[in-house]
Amino acid sequence: MTRPASVYYYATCLVDLLYPRAGLAGMQLLRAAGIDVVLPRDQTCCGQPAFNSGYRDEALAVARAQLDAFPGDAPIVVPSGSCAGMIKHHWPELFASQPDARRAQAVAERVYELTEFLVDVLDVRLEDLGEPLQVAIHSSCSARREMGVADRIERLVGQLEGVEVLVQQRAAECCGFGGTFAVKQGDVSGAMVKDKTDALRATGAARVISQDCGCLMNIGGAFEFQGDGPRTQHIAEFLWERTGGRVS
Repeated sequence: MTRPASVYYYATCLVDLLYPRAGLAGMQLLRAAGIDVVLPRDQTCCGQPAFNSGYRDEALAVARAQLDAFPGDAPIVVPSGSCAGMIKHHWPELFASQPDARRAQAVAERVYELTEFLVDVLDVRLEDLGEPLQVAIHSSCSARREMGVADRIERLVGQLEGVEVLVQQRAAECCGFGGTFAVKQGDVSGAMVKDKTDALRATGAARVISQDCGCLMNIGGAFEFQGDGPRTQHIAEFLWERTGGRVS
């Protein structure tokens, strides 16, 4: 698509409640690249928790409430592969045979995950102002398998001259979060995040970067429980920290 003048920003529940600095950093990056960012006040949840738990009617009600929050045809940028995947790929299924199915489809077609938008639409160029740093990258399952944009985070970090990416042995594996999966299948989830944190810790990286707050919450929480591990950080906050707004 051609470079837009403005975008909507879908902040997501976890950004709103737990990672507001990541949400603000994403908006700052877009504005530094010359894009006007609109944050609709009436936005809430995309419906994913209910949808993934089998409560389709409840998910539909929550998702339907978002349709009026994003009028027009501006792109909708989401700092989460998981929430972006829900809207882009599962809303059409959720709204199938509903009277507002076309409206939901039109919204779905305008959705971009943040790193995808920065790379594919804006082709941003980053100037690294930070000190030398070694990081490991964890791409969420939704970004990797649903949205197909796992490599965008690597392409962005690859522009930072002072940052070295250390590759974990379990790069393509799930961290074990999966929303309510982590509650319903606690033992399995715990074993999965143990494998993931062991792999990330083994790299020797000082920081773990991801584009999904759910993964960061799970991995960071596991590190805290285990007593050690690198700092976790959302890619938007990391890029803003490294560039100080030097984005073009």
